[in-house]
Amino acid sequence: MSGRGSTSDETFATVLAAAQAGASWACTQLWNDHAPAVAAFAQARGSREPDDLTSEVFLAVFDRLATFRGDAEAFRSFVFSIAYRRLVDELRKRGRRGETVELVAEDDPRRASSAEDEATMRLGEQRAFTLITSLPADQRDVLMLRIVADLTVEQVAVVLDKRPGAVKALQRRALERLRKKLDAPRTPAGPADDSE
Repeated sequence: MSGRGSTSDETFATVLAAAQAGASWACTQLWNDHAPAVAAFAQARGSREPDDLTSEVFLAVFDRLATFRGDAEAFRSFVFSIAYRRLVDELRKRGRRGETVELVAEDDPRRASSAEDEATMRLGEQRAFTLITSLPADQRDVLMLRIVADLTVEQVAVVLDKRPGAVKALQRRALERLRKKLDAPRTPAGPADDSE
């Protein structure tokens, strides 16, 4: 294994066999090793309920676990293939139904921001997210899977059903596009010029 996840190949094989035999501790270990990255990917790609989506993903993973064959990297690809499909389904459903906005009073306690909300609102992260989301969908998916999900090019190719060469090309184009946007001079918006 190339440093991804928290288990070695031997440990993964043991955990996988135990999970396939129905051991709850092993299923918990698989969840702990992969769910945070799935939730982060879902949130970064715009899921309204990343925790719910992550739960749905793992219900599907555990449902299909008996038929899975492979090592830790293949399992990571397997998990993110399911996550990607579930996310696409969520985005399609939301697109068909249209966007809804919940109105909450300013002093409503549900409106109080958490530390996580505060962190995601920081300017640097917001700008990075805005830059990435401005990319074409295929480039954005590749970057999110490479950076947020920490998948290899080969794993991304499996998830997106593309050739590794196509994934590399999409990544290269995405990074070039981001570099150009970052290098573009930014002019601050100031007061309108009244000198006519």
